[in-house]
Amino acid sequence: MKLRFVIAIFLFALVAFSFTRPVDRYFEIAKNLDIFATLFKEVNALYVDDVNPNKMIRTGIDAMLASLDPYTNYIPEDEVEDYRTMNTGQYGGIGAITREIGDRTVVTMIMEGFGAQKGGLKIGDEILKIDDIELKTLSREEAGHLMKGQIGTPVSLTIKRWGATEPLKLEFKREKIKVSNVPYFGMVEDIGYVQLSDFTPDAGKEVKNAVQSLKDKGAKGIILDLRGNPGGLLIEAVNIANIFLPKGKLIVSTKGKIPENNLNYETLNMPSDTEIPVAVLINRGSASASEIVAGTFQDYDRGVILGEKSYGKGLVQVSRPLSYNSQLKVTTAKYYTPTGRCIQVLDYSHRRDDGSVGSIPDSLKQAFKTMNGRTVYDGGGIDPDISIESVEAYALTQVLYEKGFIFDFVTDYVNRFPTPVDPKNFSMTNDQYQVFVNWMKDKDYQYTSYLEYELQQFTEEAVKEKHYNDVKTQLDFIQKHIADSKKHELMKFKDQIRMLLEEEIVSRFHLERGSIQAGFKYDNEVKKAVEILHDNKTYKRILNISE
Repeated sequence: MKLRFVIAIFLFALVAFSFTRPVDRYFEIAKNLDIFATLFKEVNALYVDDVNPNKMIRTGIDAMLASLDPYTNYIPEDEVEDYRTMNTGQYGGIGAITREIGDRTVVTMIMEGFGAQKGGLKIGDEILKIDDIELKTLSREEAGHLMKGQIGTPVSLTIKRWGATEPLKLEFKREKIKVSNVPYFGMVEDIGYVQLSDFTPDAGKEVKNAVQSLKDKGAKGIILDLRGNPGGLLIEAVNIANIFLPKGKLIVSTKGKIPENNLNYETLNMPSDTEIPVAVLINRGSASASEIVAGTFQDYDRGVILGEKSYGKGLVQVSRPLSYNSQLKVTTAKYYTPTGRCIQVLDYSHRRDDGSVGSIPDSLKQAFKTMNGRTVYDGGGIDPDISIESVEAYALTQVLYEKGFIFDFVTDYVNRFPTPVDPKNFSMTNDQYQVFVNWMKDKDYQYTSYLEYELQQFTEEAVKEKHYNDVKTQLDFIQKHIADSKKHELMKFKDQIRMLLEEEIVSRFHLERGSIQAGFKYDNEVKKAVEILHDNKTYKRILNISE
């Protein structure tokens, strides 16, 4: 009897707790909102300087959401249109991409078939005015908003063209710009290559059409390039996987706090080809939907993954409308590949004392088996089947690019040598490269290398600890050696600089497609993918496919 009484009391307490807990939570929310409102009211009334309410509240909102994860964001009304553009890949404009070099805004790419190309704008043109408004009076964000607008409305650009004595005024009409998810597809030898840069609407359809076109040209394998692809719409990742996998296959699962967010996504359509060999290229910039695709190919042993470990973003976001036409992008779930792997590399729900987050230790990673019995792991992005380290840009190469020397040299070069080049076969000769070296002789491209920075830090520590006189001779010798070496850097790093020059020259005649083609001969990942797809025995061995 006593035992039954104790159990009854326990159950009553449990039921009471389960009913009062949400009430307590709602009280805490109401209490803290009240504290926030009264605090803001007092600060606004008493602070020594005037307070900008929009700026102050935005700072509070951003800091609050930053305590959750980097992908849960507040989007105010004036940023909603940019957010929609990012997610749909569509906007009203003329189809030109610009970049700031020093105090100039220059056209760096023209999108094929749109107003900028039809209206005569060229890569290398410097924009001086938009609709008679001086560009130097605008911020980059303001200039971007001024360029975009309602479809069908006119816009004029006053430009300075290389070699022209007077500015030119060009007239355009804004049109619907749809940024392609597939900026390039083509043949590399007898292998089809598809570059996928985004997962906006129609990504699956664009990849499917590209694959079919390449098969029609006799492609014996497909390279799907997801390097640098930050992801996008989850459903488009499913559609892309569906091109190569049968109908009814699980592609991704999502699991969240709310039951409605626990969903399974399966392929819904008949595939295009379940047999053609596939190589998927990834790197540290491949995230989210890119990782769903790469993880699915790996789990089903449908293709070989090459490159670097991917970014490790396994979080799902949805948009929710807020008052005054603003929006909230909020993380609602984690996603899992077909084997059950969560590739989220950071655990934002368990932070260190300083607020930072850490990678999941190898000891906590869980092993999973692919369809053919290969071992794969969760918790840290997608590990490639074949690791290929990307070539880092040298410090000098970065300086030449960022300060616009490569861009300006090519603008001058193609105006003096306007004959179009073949994007697949063009290579700068040693004499042509020497023209660039001579052009750079009167240019100021001084910079502090990482080695020089470290040497400077070491010198300061030596002075501070009274050891400088003991090592001064050695430090002077190293400094002189570095200075002498930097005099010849344009030749020392010739291959990497020449690659950028060639891609830039080709882009002036063949735009983005040409630039991509020109880079193939330097692309170790593409070369390795072609090699693997040509070697059927190695391809099957990697995927554990029985002969």
